[in-house]
Amino acid sequence: MTRAVVFAYHNVGVRCLSVLLAHGVEVTRVVTHRDNPAEAIWFDSVAQLARLNDLTVLTPDDPNTPAVMAEIEAARPDFIFSFYYRHMISIALLNLAPRGGYNMHGSLLPKYRGRVPVNWAIINGERETGATLHRMVEKPDAGEIVAQQAVPILPDDTARQVFDKVTVAAEMALDSSLPALLAGSAPHVAQDLTRGSYFGGRKPEDGRIDWTGSARTIHNLVRAVAPPYPGAWFEFMGLRSRLLRTQVSAATGQALAKAQMLREGERLLVHCADGSSLRVLEFECDGIALDAVSFTQRFGRGPHALG
Repeated sequence: MTRAVVFAYHNVGVRCLSVLLAHGVEVTRVVTHRDNPAEAIWFDSVAQLARLNDLTVLTPDDPNTPAVMAEIEAARPDFIFSFYYRHMISIALLNLAPRGGYNMHGSLLPKYRGRVPVNWAIINGERETGATLHRMVEKPDAGEIVAQQAVPILPDDTARQVFDKVTVAAEMALDSSLPALLAGSAPHVAQDLTRGSYFGGRKPEDGRIDWTGSARTIHNLVRAVAPPYPGAWFEFMGLRSRLLRTQVSAATGQALAKAQMLREGERLLVHCADGSSLRVLEFECDGIALDAVSFTQRFGRGPHALG
């Protein structure tokens, strides 16, 4: 029986660990993260799934310490798998698995190497993303590709909706390629790294709206960081505010010195500086949700300059 040590977290971790177990892989250790109490935990638990299947669970702060590496070596893995595990796995640790280490990444590599690839793809207006199973090497997300599965990004999809699709794509990519990988016959295709870029992580402050942008640009940011992520934010009438759901509307055709927020009929709109318009479907000001009526009661119909 093939043995594996699995580093995993989040929904992709749960589904890909489930695939390994369904294919009869002997998972000798599961390495995951302790949930951060400061983080909104909206996703499934790898640790819970592992314990349900009587698997040994480790939750180290650093997987590359001598103590953890000794534990992994004692587990005698043929393979090491990483499924949305958040720490880098050292080459020394990967070398403990004679048949190699493989990672599931949430993009169509070589595009969107690095952190939070789903969010970056939406911010950049991509219409497609997916999941890629690839060999782990010293450079992040740069090893040979074993399998890929694409999914569409629709114009109003939020990051949560796209992430749910990527989770299914990851499950499909691993399930279809795993028999050949275990048999030693899976194709390994080198990446052309010139065809993609590396992206860093994002912080809540990075969700600040630039009101000089077009409606489409702002809409892409809103849906990329919509809950359960921290949300797209700005200062409105001196109050911290968030756009949580929007829709690109018919353009006004008139360029403005500054973007404006206003009520028109029963709709709450933003007329953007370039003449494009945004319909505001969910708006929160100082922690209070406001629709068009309550917006008018509090601030009047507008227009109110933004930025």
